[in-house]
Amino acid sequence: RLSNLCGHLDGHLHQIAQHFHLEIYNRGNQFSLEGPAGAAKRAARLIQRLYKETHKGTEITPDLIHLFLQEDASHQAQARSGRQQLGNSIRTPQLEVKARSPSQIDYLDRIRQHDLNFGIGPAGTGKTFMAVAAAVEALTRDEVKRILLVRPAVEAGEKLGFLPGDLAQKIDPYLRPLYDALYEMLGFDQVAKLMERNVIEVAPLAYMRGRTLSHSFVILDESQNTTKEQMKMFLTRIGFGSKAVITGDVTQVDLPRGIYSGLKHGLNVLDGVEGIGITRFGNQDVVRHPLVQRIVDAYDRHEAEEQQQQCERRRQEDDS
Repeated sequence: RLSNLCGHLDGHLHQIAQHFHLEIYNRGNQFSLEGPAGAAKRAARLIQRLYKETHKGTEITPDLIHLFLQEDASHQAQARSGRQQLGNSIRTPQLEVKARSPSQIDYLDRIRQHDLNFGIGPAGTGKTFMAVAAAVEALTRDEVKRILLVRPAVEAGEKLGFLPGDLAQKIDPYLRPLYDALYEMLGFDQVAKLMERNVIEVAPLAYMRGRTLSHSFVILDESQNTTKEQMKMFLTRIGFGSKAVITGDVTQVDLPRGIYSGLKHGLNVLDGVEGIGITRFGNQDVVRHPLVQRIVDAYDRHEAEEQQQQCERRRQEDDS
């Protein structure tokens, strides 16, 4: 258990120490933490919690520690705001999904409160995964009769050409992240049965025109690749007893040059409209490998520098 807790060459302890900006020393099962008192107490609680996990036979990995660190940051933010931690998890038949950051908790609250929600942010923030979990929860509680997964069929910067198979097989590659989340929460066999009965339905966005979606939980993923017309069409499909969650990353638009993103346009149009929830995730909300957060930060800095250089070049051209 001690080896599982500490990791290879104390790698897990180094990960915790680096996060809290302190030093962790141990000789056998005796640990000492050196640094700011508040951070040391939080790190001590985390180490004790991880040690309890080893009693259950849980394998402690850097990924698991990263998730626990995200959860700790969420608790701290809630404590500072005076907000109570209620309803921050979703129970599905195969998995309990926990909101790991303040933004995820807000996102989950808004999905439960509003019929239409936007989840906007970089890759790895859990916006799609949490939406699927909320959809599965609503279905198992009989709050909706079916789940509809929608995604625009746009290649990410490269032409894939002809895709073989029927309609479902052609769009499967685009919906794979949604399928993977469903398999984790319901199991492969159950998902297959529900899809046969059309309780779970997948559809490309282009095939939504003319439909009215009542008593459904609809997820539009990768919505940054919709056009203005497609976004308006989708938003006007929502019927009675339905919920819709629209997820996307406005920094990763794969539309042809000159076509404005329907997600960006929709956010501008719907800003301030009552009954619509908008959650904006930041780089600090990334719950994948810690390197992903640093990659997103690096790209943001690079893009900011490029924009600044372009502004300076335009200023110089205007002056000349």
